[in-house]
Amino acid sequence: VQLVESGGGSVRPGGSLRLSCAASGYTYNRNCMAWFRQIPGNEREGVALVFTVGTTTEYADSVKGRFTISQDNAKNTVYLQMNSLQPEDTAMYYCAANAVCFGGLKEHFGYWGRGTQVTVS
Repeated sequence: VQLVESGGGSVRPGGSLRLSCAASGYTYNRNCMAWFRQIPGNEREGVALVFTVGTTTEYADSVKGRFTISQDNAKNTVYLQMNSLQPEDTAMYYCAANAVCFGGLKEHFGYWGRGTQVTVS
């Protein structure tokens, strides 16, 4: 499975960005797609998850009501729409894939992209 993120950038507080994750490879290993973020020196934080076979989603409390994860199966792409961005949302955002979603955002994901930087200031 290969994952390529795009859409990061710099934005003012209150602004919006949409991240994209283009996926390729064995479909079964991409049943569960998620976005994580990490600030240097901090632990990686799960942000949002989607079970691509159905419609199940999960969000971190810190982003509920502001971020939306969605999928376009025809394009093999998962999106993260981020609204009302705040400085504390500044981080490197990573796309992740896994065959199962049993653990939700605490699941051990087997495939990762290289990340895209989001800066809110």
